[in-house]
Amino acid sequence: MSRPVIGVTVSRRSGWRIYPLMALNLWLAGARALKWQSGREIDLERVHGVVIGGGDDIAPTLYGGELRMGIRIDHDRDQLEQDVIRAAFDRELPILGICRGAQMLNVTLGGTLHQEAYKVFEDSIYVRTILPRKHVTLDEDTLLARVTCRSSLKVNALHHQAVNDLGRGLRVAARDQGGMVQAIERVRDPFALGVQWHPEHLFYRRPHRRLFRALVEAARARQADRGQLAAAEAEAQSA
Repeated sequence: MSRPVIGVTVSRRSGWRIYPLMALNLWLAGARALKWQSGREIDLERVHGVVIGGGDDIAPTLYGGELRMGIRIDHDRDQLEQDVIRAAFDRELPILGICRGAQMLNVTLGGTLHQEAYKVFEDSIYVRTILPRKHVTLDEDTLLARVTCRSSLKVNALHHQAVNDLGRGLRVAARDQGGMVQAIERVRDPFALGVQWHPEHLFYRRPHRRLFRALVEAARARQADRGQLAAAEAEAQSA
């Protein structure tokens, strides 16, 4: 079977440097990446899974937040990613959300965000680095714990926002030492997992590579389902 294809959403501003890392991680996990940005045509029939990447803040108007000066938002990207997430669920495609992507997964399913999370969680250590300097604890009996084979992780952090109210069908999978949500996941299939950190920068650590591997395994299963359906339709037409 050929490598499954994973659609990856990235920022128009920083995608040029983030996408190659995403593509590398997915290739190491056995998949092929397809770059998606606002302004480009998106075809979910071409992919077997989705990564919603990090970057710009999500427009607070999408979840009842407060418009503030000094934040960088991209309304076109917001719309693109909401459309992709909804269409992926309709097609039962697996989704991995990274940083902003985890937040967008939550918002698309009706959840809200803390716009300045470290002002709410004062005991959470504020770091801004791609190095694994932050400690998170994984909830037991979660997809995240099973995928990483860990009860805790060292992660990086580049965010100032975080999940507040959970979206429909989601549960918390990890928190930091101050109680801030660091990962969410869908309670039922299809595979949907969002992490607040950036595992694409941590490909040298096995637990973080396993996140991409789990996505690719779920995508490969979807690829096989499509192949079986296509074969059945071809057989029916020739009968």
